[in-house]
Amino acid sequence: MTERRPIESWLTDMDGVLIHEGIPIPGARDFLKRLKESGKPFLVLTNNSIYTPRDLRARLVRMGLDVPEENIWTSALATAQFLDDQRPGGTAFVIGEAGVTTALHDIGYTLTDHEPDFVILGETRTYSFEALTKAVRLINNGARFIATNPDETGPSAEGALPATGAVAALITAATGKKPYFVGKPNPLMMRAGLNAIGAHSETSAMIGDRMDTDVLAGLEAGMRTFLVLTGVTQPDEVDRYPYSPSKVMDSIADLVDLI
Repeated sequence: MTERRPIESWLTDMDGVLIHEGIPIPGARDFLKRLKESGKPFLVLTNNSIYTPRDLRARLVRMGLDVPEENIWTSALATAQFLDDQRPGGTAFVIGEAGVTTALHDIGYTLTDHEPDFVILGETRTYSFEALTKAVRLINNGARFIATNPDETGPSAEGALPATGAVAALITAATGKKPYFVGKPNPLMMRAGLNAIGAHSETSAMIGDRMDTDVLAGLEAGMRTFLVLTGVTQPDEVDRYPYSPSKVMDSIADLVDLI
């Protein structure tokens, strides 16, 4: 096998890699500083579709992490781009927050509950029975079912929260229709992100804290993958998967010197 080319661009997950429960992980500031000084293209990715990139930038700045808005890539943005490619100027019924509704408005989509082309399920902290019932009926009437990401749980200070994947399972049980998940581990999100920064998979790396989303997505997109042990996947779980990351590191601090 030929030796791989140097890493020229970086993609990194946010929760569990750069921050944990609203607190920067040691080494995150140095990693981002080194990235910006290097001039190499990079993206901070998140499957969370609640916030817009502007919102996320403001939240990260409050934590002392300076990430430009254009370097943030969310599952909401990836979903909007996918829909714009599939059916430009379409219509959608959305369960979600500003992250996904803003992204859809920006591509010219109309949000409606009258015969929409798509039902879009995103992340929210206020799922309502009324909205879920409407989604079920619209899907039964022919709307295509899209979900921003497959994560079944999300983190909080109090413990796990039910997330998009869990709610999607409820809708699937009621309709018999499975959604198309755009976010990680779908390599579509990674390739779209790489295209957004003009990067190529053979010279790019993905850093994540989850084997089942971050590492899998990077692997399937053809990138080198780094698993950090500051988030979801624990050290004793790595070997249980039928695939492996390129390297396992204790934290983002161990990657600073690789840039």
